Amino acid sequence: MAMPLRQTIRVATYLFDQKVVKRRDKFPLIVELEPLYACNLKCEGCGKIQHPAGVLKQRMPVAQAVGAVLESGAPMVSIAGGEPLMHPQIDEIVRQLVERRKYVFLCTNAMLLRKKIHKFKPSPYFAFAVHIDGLRERHDESVAKEGVFDEAVAAIKEAQRRGFRVTTNSTFFNTDTPQTVVEVLNFLNDELKVDEMMISPAYAYEKAPDQEHFLGVEQTRELFRKAFAGGNRRRWRLNHSPLFLDFLEGRTDFPCTAWGIPNYSLFGWQRPCYLMADGYVPTYRQLVEETDWEKYGRGKDPRCDNCMAHCGYEPTAVLATMGSLKESLRAARETATGGRG
Repeated sequence: MAMPLRQTIRVATYLFDQKVVKRRDKFPLIVELEPLYACNLKCEGCGKIQHPAGVLKQRMPVAQAVGAVLESGAPMVSIAGGEPLMHPQIDEIVRQLVERRKYVFLCTNAMLLRKKIHKFKPSPYFAFAVHIDGLRERHDESVAKEGVFDEAVAAIKEAQRRGFRVTTNSTFFNTDTPQTVVEVLNFLNDELKVDEMMISPAYAYEKAPDQEHFLGVEQTRELFRKAFAGGNRRRWRLNHSPLFLDFLEGRTDFPCTAWGIPNYSLFGWQRPCYLMADGYVPTYRQLVEETDWEKYGRGKDPRCDNCMAHCGYEPTAVLATMGSLKESLRAARETATGGRG
């Protein structure tokens, strides 16, 4: 996998224990933790901020957030929302998870990052994951507010200056072209020099205000196939397994394994995934055992037909890598050399 060597070894050991030693079919790779839904931006493509005012005021207690991650057993945590830096105890949630050697990615639009950064300490187990959807004009348009791109860039530079690992997450829509993808990833990779970058085709949240600009499967494949051409994919520090990048290009296909990146929010464990809400259960084990996983995925549920999101397909790619000596060697080679291809 495209991650630091220490983290790669930790995750590989965990996967071996779950799959080979404990012989489990379903287990979490990374938990999507949402300790609040409130946000300081109103992005048109977001379906997470459309909850009633009473829900938006809620904040998950620290013990509940940490307890859910520990109950799942996952080695990695992605803290999202909403905007997690609005949570008054977000630093304590991070501290306790890092203390337990969980790899934590705090996803943020970075509007509050420079103000709150003194609450955090650099650690090999912690990284800020800043959302950047394009260069200045395109990013500010996507978040419906001017100045956000410049603040995010300034915050990334400050975090780097203080010794933090910084990754980015970029979501692309049908208004994007291979050139806009190349431009923003070149900027993040070559100019800002962030540690790693994650990319994702936009998913059509049912409650998102903008329902016109989500990518279909063939659009996604064409967009990334062209953007990855000319050696870009090998050169960029993309935080994805090689097989998932193959999947985005349409070079291979996978079934959805959403149980591998489950979502835990104010309502509990979300069924079936971070992107769809068909009910909630209090424990991860109930999520795994009581969800009819066979009814989800492309060709099974129309809501899944255009989905190529990492929360459903990255776990499948990781398991496929683990099950193939060739792909395992390929992933190990890219981790060692820093290349992608």
